[in-house]
Amino acid sequence: MRARRDVLAEGRARRAWLRHPAQLVVAGFLVAILAGTLLLMLPLARSGPGGTGFLTALFHATSAVCVTGLVTVDTPVYWSTFGEVLILALIQVGGFGIMTLASLLAMLVWRRLGLRSRMTAAVETKAIGIGEVRTVIRGVLVITVVIELLTATLLTFRFALAYDEGWGRAAYLGVFHAVSAFNNAGFALYSDSLIGFVDDPWVCLPIALAVIAGGLGFPVWLELIRHGAVWRAWSLHTTMTVSTTVVLLVVGTVFVTANEWGNPGTLGSLDTPGRILAGFFHSVMPRTAGFNAIDYAQARDGTLLGTSALMFIGGGSAGTAGGIKITTFVLLFWVIWAEARGERDVEVHGRRIDDRAIRQALTVALLGVGAVMTATLALVEMTDHALDLVLFEAVSAFATVGLSAGITDDLPAAGQLILIGLMFLGRLGPITLVSALALRERGRLYRLPEGRPLIG
Repeated sequence: MRARRDVLAEGRARRAWLRHPAQLVVAGFLVAILAGTLLLMLPLARSGPGGTGFLTALFHATSAVCVTGLVTVDTPVYWSTFGEVLILALIQVGGFGIMTLASLLAMLVWRRLGLRSRMTAAVETKAIGIGEVRTVIRGVLVITVVIELLTATLLTFRFALAYDEGWGRAAYLGVFHAVSAFNNAGFALYSDSLIGFVDDPWVCLPIALAVIAGGLGFPVWLELIRHGAVWRAWSLHTTMTVSTTVVLLVVGTVFVTANEWGNPGTLGSLDTPGRILAGFFHSVMPRTAGFNAIDYAQARDGTLLGTSALMFIGGGSAGTAGGIKITTFVLLFWVIWAEARGERDVEVHGRRIDDRAIRQALTVALLGVGAVMTATLALVEMTDHALDLVLFEAVSAFATVGLSAGITDDLPAAGQLILIGLMFLGRLGPITLVSALALRERGRLYRLPEGRPLIG
């Protein structure tokens, strides 16, 4: 009898584990990374003789599935066409999966939290309807295909007409970079990324716009399609995401352009339109794409630090961008603003923010800071690289950006494993953490006496 009870308890525990959305997301991405690793280890995936080592394959499979773009080998040289197509497939699977699963989790969390105060008992068994799931998946698919197709078409014509590529090769380059851009992956089929196109608006602008589109997130696109530019009809999430994206793009463009204007190693050799284009491009990429049209190893320390801040913030929720997300950053700003003004409530665009959302934002941001600082300390101790370069690399991995100052392939095996962990944590950590916190929200029948420790 006891053995039977143990078996039943184990079965219930297994079913409960499988029902938890956050755990399903993690398990799904682990399977995708493992499958990608095994396929990249095949001799067919490498252009040279022999197969790829496990660590190299694991690093690039994680970077592709988590749509990061950090690499330890030269993508167009090391990998065969099969390997490149495989990486492209992993990017597409990772990006589509992130947008779909994040949107479904957001919907689940919203419904659970929205109904709880009115129907507590019903909420515990509430699930997303099949029709809604199909709507989300279909919407993400349509948006993905349309934006990637438009971007690929523009790039194909540019590569064919301006760079003397055959139409087949031009189409391949166009599709690869369009998929990599929309999914904010940053993988390129040029050894210097996009440095050769630094002053070409017909290459840089389509890629930059695709990065912005992927970073906004499906919930924002859904509202933009429904309501267009009627911003008064937008939800608080869309208003915060769009407005802050515009502000960060403008501030980032001014900052990068001004800081690197006279640097001959980056923007100094370009004419004025080229410098402005490059400044805008490198304001977009930290959002978190990872393409670079300048050599970050030649960038000034201030640019590296400012870019690290932009990378850490990232893009919109339920999109392909990484970082702590725009809404987290904006919410924390308004928390500070309310506290500085002595306000009791945190109010944003005419709405009072729930205390649970504030706690979740603080949790995501502080855990992100802790992860980056811990990884940076470990990398500094095990390498001879300067602190600013190591911090840049750690933030890039956690925020799933893919920008690098050229030290990725110089890191020891332990350092690469740290970056792998950061990429996985940065991609799935905020999604799973917030959904787990929200779905575990429960009320108490009592409250402890209030305590007020000294702060500051």
